[in-house]
Amino acid sequence: MTTQLSRRGFLKTAAAAGAVLYVGVQADGAMAASKSADALLNPFVKIGSDGNVIAIVKHFEMGQGPATGLTTLVAEELGVSMDQISYEFAPSDASVYNNLLFGPFQGTGGSTAMANSWMQYRTAGANAREMLIKAAARDWGIDAAELDIQNGQIIGAGNAAPLGEFVTTAADFAPSETPRLRDPAEWKIIGKASTRRKDSPIKINGEAKFAMDVQLDNQMVVMIKRTPQRGGTVASFDDSAAREVKGFIMAQTLPTNHGVAVYAETTWAAMQARNALNVDWDLSAAESRSSQDIRDEIMAALDADPVFNVNQADLASVRSTVDGAAKVVEKTFYFPLLAHAPMEPLNCTIEQTEEGDIVLHDGAQMPTGPHMAYQQIFGLPADKIHINTMLAGGSFGRRATPDADYQVEAGLAFVMTDRSRPVKLVWDREDDIRGGYYRPAFGHKVRVGLDEAGTIIGWEHQVAGQSIMKGTSFEGFAVRDGIDHSSVEGIADSPYTIPGQALGLTDTEKATSVLWWRSVGHTHTAYVMEVMMDLAARAAGKDPVEFRLAYLTGEGDAERKAAALKLAAEKAGWGKAAPGRVQGIAVHKSFGSYVAEVVELSGNLDDGIVIEKVTAAVDCGIAVNPDVIKAQIEGGIGYGIGHAMRDQITLDGGAVEQSNFPDYEPLRISDIKEIETHIVASAEAPTGIGEPGTPPSAPALANAIAQLDVVVAELPMAENGVSFA
Repeated sequence: MTTQLSRRGFLKTAAAAGAVLYVGVQADGAMAASKSADALLNPFVKIGSDGNVIAIVKHFEMGQGPATGLTTLVAEELGVSMDQISYEFAPSDASVYNNLLFGPFQGTGGSTAMANSWMQYRTAGANAREMLIKAAARDWGIDAAELDIQNGQIIGAGNAAPLGEFVTTAADFAPSETPRLRDPAEWKIIGKASTRRKDSPIKINGEAKFAMDVQLDNQMVVMIKRTPQRGGTVASFDDSAAREVKGFIMAQTLPTNHGVAVYAETTWAAMQARNALNVDWDLSAAESRSSQDIRDEIMAALDADPVFNVNQADLASVRSTVDGAAKVVEKTFYFPLLAHAPMEPLNCTIEQTEEGDIVLHDGAQMPTGPHMAYQQIFGLPADKIHINTMLAGGSFGRRATPDADYQVEAGLAFVMTDRSRPVKLVWDREDDIRGGYYRPAFGHKVRVGLDEAGTIIGWEHQVAGQSIMKGTSFEGFAVRDGIDHSSVEGIADSPYTIPGQALGLTDTEKATSVLWWRSVGHTHTAYVMEVMMDLAARAAGKDPVEFRLAYLTGEGDAERKAAALKLAAEKAGWGKAAPGRVQGIAVHKSFGSYVAEVVELSGNLDDGIVIEKVTAAVDCGIAVNPDVIKAQIEGGIGYGIGHAMRDQITLDGGAVEQSNFPDYEPLRISDIKEIETHIVASAEAPTGIGEPGTPPSAPALANAIAQLDVVVAELPMAENGVSFA
């Protein structure tokens, strides 16, 4: 099996069955349409003469819902039901399928899929509708204004016909840069709770094809024996024992010298042969610190003056204000390294076509990265590299690295062969947990001063940790004046109006390759901000909800954050917990969305606590797919709470100690009895939903636990005074 997914081939595949209408954009961003496979455009919508409608989804599907969301936008504007439209993933072409919020880069991340594509896909669907209607109006000799498309039928003025009948002539009409978009009052799909995910049926019945499912004719499987410590290199290896494994083909040191590639006929043979490989590592320049060493470095940085003054406040003045306050609340926090641990470990398959093109089959979160890397590895122009984007079984950020790490591994493993056989790279769970890309470790030191009335008059906040962006290809646009914003997001841009706040940052040396993790910096900044707001409220003798609302004044961010907070408190019955139960609350803005959560607990610290219920309220703008939104909030809550409860990555002499789910345990469905999600009605443009559910989950849990007189300032909770029943 050989698949060549060039842009031209992509279009011609659709055209093979008959006339096709393509609606999309040209390389300069202008709207375009054509009935020819040779047209120089990249479509967002394809419509066949058989009436088959396909949305071309430029954001990959790792469970967060763009395959449904973007398809919904096209279906709504075009006038077809969700049963009358399917989807395909776009080919790798950053000139048109770029993420508008990332610049000239095609990729999915930062909860940007809907925010980026909201107008783009609606416009494409609306143009397709108008062009088909004009074609029908001309054929019927009537005014186009009398026609509409509903349920795939062009209707009006006593006429009705399937839209496919006018595909051949629709491209005679030029698309508009500003077609009429349907008014919200007309919507039949957007915002409807009855709209279900497009990818659920195939995932349930087994038809869905994930990257791990790729099985090409005559393929080899390669697994990498990697250095146990970051920075180690291969000195030599002995494969004599591996040669005894049935199915073993060969072993080769990677050109980077960071590991040995073991090739075999099957995955099992590759695993067995790799285990039998004897490698002598050069660890002279490798990481050798322990987790305690890393923690000590971060804590020492917090005890010194910060290197960067983030908000330009006078630190000495704020410190003096806090020192002189009637009440001072202070706490030091520590957050360990965390792995992403998606259910589907990393993998991809690479092959060469008869024409010499390179094709990568991958759950490609950021296809531009491997596309550019392969141009260098294979010495080929961009149009000779093709990426077939597959479904992915989770990511949480791991499939998108600045250096395209696992795709580069596959490319290097393939280039060392004669390229006559496809090569499938497979990571196992141990590779993933020990893979060296983690949520960085961070520490916070906060001192809050209150006056006699319990009002905040000063907030001294220092952050220290391992920068994600510095030293990567993203540093140029993500770091300003030496400050990696991802280290302080959620504090520096908090909607809270906090008087006298000084925010400082110090970078510490990276012990591993660090990476964004679901919600990036918000994973630790939300925890600190929300736990400190609760502690300050307690010191002031005020209700935590009312205390927060006092610092959420005015319109815009503050108003929307306050509305989410009020809705969550109302729906959770804030302050009315049943006997034997306690509640904690947290609210946070991330990725343009506002999420408030209330955690309700039972039990005690001696016998173990039970998470009875989590009530969430979310404002993510227009709720395109409420069912997807609720699922993402549920998943985000589980992800955040599960890791805060019991997970951490620890190092011993630079080597990761955890290896699999027994010692890096994911959330279990029994850990949270019930989750209830409420969506704030909004007319604002859609914002992110894949990540915003995670940041407030752990602090809401911590604030509930604090009602039992334990303030958890160091994670994971299970290692710091909290037991779970």
